[in-house]
Amino acid sequence: MASPQRQVTLGPGSDPGPRNVAEDERMRKRMESNRESSRRSRMRKQKRLGDLIGQATQLRSTNSELTAKINVTTQNYVELESKSNVLRAQLMELTDRLRSLNSVLEIVEEVSRLAIDIPDIPEPLMKQPWQVPFPIQPILANVDIFDY
Repeated sequence: MASPQRQVTLGPGSDPGPRNVAEDERMRKRMESNRESSRRSRMRKQKRLGDLIGQATQLRSTNSELTAKINVTTQNYVELESKSNVLRAQLMELTDRLRSLNSVLEIVEEVSRLAIDIPDIPEPLMKQPWQVPFPIQPILANVDIFDY
């Protein structure tokens, strides 16, 4: 957008000499330079704004993806926690049943006066729950102890 040129009015006694013409030319060049500088500045700002809008869009997309992953992971955690609680309850139930069976074996041992190897019941989930606290051995029953 071109702005109207400033008219230089000369008063009485002023001479439109080379000094005034040179000064006017210098002012005109300065105005052109300022306009060009302003145009470049607006272009830089517009490019920066475009870059920031693109970055904001990309960050929103990444945020949505991360939110979806968090939701899936949270759902998996809730499911695993629920399964873990069921397994803990089953462990406690089986431990109680084992204690009851050991009590029966102790009674049978007293009544029959036979030495029966009664294993100790490990404390569940003490230090390393992923390791079996005792080697897996088959339970051997002596059929003769049930004869009265």
